[in-house]
Amino acid sequence: MAVVASSRLAISFLSHSPRLSSPASAASFSVFVSRGVSSAARFRCAAGQTGFFTRLGRLIKEKAKSDVDKLFSGFSKTRESLSVVDELLLYWNLADTDRVLDELEEALLVSDFGPKISFKIVDSLREDILAGKLKSGSEIKEALKTSVLQLLTSKGSKTELQLGFRKPAVIMIVGVNGGGKTTSLGKLAHRLKNEGVKVLLAAGDTYRAAASEQLEVWAERTQSEIVVADDDKVKAPSVLSKAVKKGKQQGYDVILCDTSGRLHTNYSLMEELVACKKAVAKVIPGAPNVVGVTGLVLTKLDGSARGGCVVSVVEELGIPVKFVGVGEGVDDLQPFDAEAFVNAIFS
Repeated sequence: MAVVASSRLAISFLSHSPRLSSPASAASFSVFVSRGVSSAARFRCAAGQTGFFTRLGRLIKEKAKSDVDKLFSGFSKTRESLSVVDELLLYWNLADTDRVLDELEEALLVSDFGPKISFKIVDSLREDILAGKLKSGSEIKEALKTSVLQLLTSKGSKTELQLGFRKPAVIMIVGVNGGGKTTSLGKLAHRLKNEGVKVLLAAGDTYRAAASEQLEVWAERTQSEIVVADDDKVKAPSVLSKAVKKGKQQGYDVILCDTSGRLHTNYSLMEELVACKKAVAKVIPGAPNVVGVTGLVLTKLDGSARGGCVVSVVEELGIPVKFVGVGEGVDDLQPFDAEAFVNAIFS
């Protein structure tokens, strides 16, 4: 499961079908291979589906590397906020070390790297400067970029989209109101459709006015099928169950499930989330894996100068970033690349 977090501190969850590595997945896999003519034939089928999702994740990742301009432009406000780094280091000399590092620390804090990360980076730079390892402003900047990159990759290296080993993969977006869940889901549908994936949308937000209509617009834009509630009294678990049944019966590759906005402190809505999981699991045992987060999607970063939150979230939670929202266009949900991100904010 991956988390979708907005630069405005909105958080959502992206869950996927189980992988073979977990005990629950292994149990589900055993049930899967027992159906049909032979276990060997079913194993080949599962292996083929594993290969499909693996290739899909890699393809999306590789295409993102050829479209770094979107990532670069999306972080323009953060880059502008951090432009003071170049000014500080341009005429740096050893006598100004404390003053320069204090101002560098302030720049990182303003860009939302957080106190813990900012202090850690600056303390590391100070040690290297005093040890004579860094002797120029350009070397300090490269060391700064290397430190940020290491923070992102040490705890968040698995940035490729991982959708499990069988079809259909079930992805459920969950989070607070206004976090960009429906929009991110629509953009993800667009990206998947462009790679030839058969996508089904499920309008599981049964509370917000016009939520289903918004998702229907995205379904039309991405030429995807959609399942909506039959009337106002239908609850989210029923909608998701209906969608997953349709996806399973009609051979869809991925099912993208939208849900209502909620806070983790709202007990009744969190219980509804559990009910959604149970409803889906009745159709596809073990999916979606709502408990446990395996990735992050950070949205609305183009409108903020606080792109440093990417680093602080990864460091704090130890979870990789999968996608970042860098604009309002349909193509502006970009697969995350740590090196491209560092270059974008420290150009």
